[in-house]
Amino acid sequence: MVPGRRGGEERRGGEAAAMAGSEGLLSVDYEVSGRVQGVFFRKYTQGEAQRLGLVGWVRNSSHGTVQGQVQGPAERVRELQEWLRKTGSPQSRISHAEFRNERPIAALEHADFKILK
Repeated sequence: MVPGRRGGEERRGGEAAAMAGSEGLLSVDYEVSGRVQGVFFRKYTQGEAQRLGLVGWVRNSSHGTVQGQVQGPAERVRELQEWLRKTGSPQSRISHAEFRNERPIAALEHADFKILK
């Protein structure tokens, strides 16, 4: 963790809550297939989510995919979905990204965006 970074993350979370009034908060589960393990995909996903002010989690699955959940303002969630579909980490090769359980939420259910083991 980068020293001094925590306060910025909290402010972005506050921005997400403030922005929710105009566009609503969204929660989406995702699973990305392809060459996504062993290529820093989780770390880059966390960085992109934090850059967008989103919360949730990401983890490697036992069957070679990366799974997670993302929450935040709908427009920002859509940006991360596009990133998960097309960009990923520099060495990844995404073959398919699936999104499930999309639902509006009244409040964020996570404090930040975590990499789960």
